Amino acid sequence: MSGLYVLAGINHFAQPKFYLKIIPPFLPFPKMINWGTGLLEVGLGIMLLFPGYQSLAAWGIIALLIAVFPANIYHFMKGYRKKKMVAVLAIRLPFQFVLIWWAYGFV
Repeated sequence: MSGLYVLAGINHFAQPKFYLKIIPPFLPFPKMINWGTGLLEVGLGIMLLFPGYQSLAAWGIIALLIAVFPANIYHFMKGYRKKKMVAVLAIRLPFQFVLIWWAYGFV
């Protein structure tokens, strides 16, 4: 799980255009949101490696997954309107709950 979040966080910096496109337009400062989310993912992923911080990291990941859920809904709606990747984006929504469950295992 640690590797997943560290790599996902790094990807925010490697491919920012992807993430900037899925940030809902009503949110201000999308570049800052992308950078902050990337930093949080990297930091929380690293924290999972240390037993004394695993519970805190897991709660942070759960909070982050809940916080980014509106972006996932926005991404799905955008894909639905354009009729692009609808099945993949639809699967992604309930997968967030799987990730939350997985993170809860570290609490």
